[in-house]
Amino acid sequence: MIHPTLTATDIDRIIEMAWEDRTPFEAIEIQFGLTEADVIVLMKREMTLRNWQKWRARVQGRKTKHAALRDGSVMRFKCDRQRQITRNRISKRR
Repeated sequence: MIHPTLTATDIDRIIEMAWEDRTPFEAIEIQFGLTEADVIVLMKREMTLRNWQKWRARVQGRKTKHAALRDGSVMRFKCDRQRQITRNRISKRR
């Protein structure tokens, strides 16, 4: 169940973390208390259907999204070249 106490900023951060390849669902659970199933529901609610389908196809079966399946060489949550996502849109680099 999605927590009703999440702010718009929290939701933006969860969406950002969910799109990042190196951020496992366990990190989102530790920080916000949302399980993988909760994140899937939140993403479906907050995104357009097409973008949600793209996201699901991207994360399904991805080893880096699950801490237990990760290779030991993956140590960070976020790629240093990852763009910032604000208000569910990717910001342009300057």
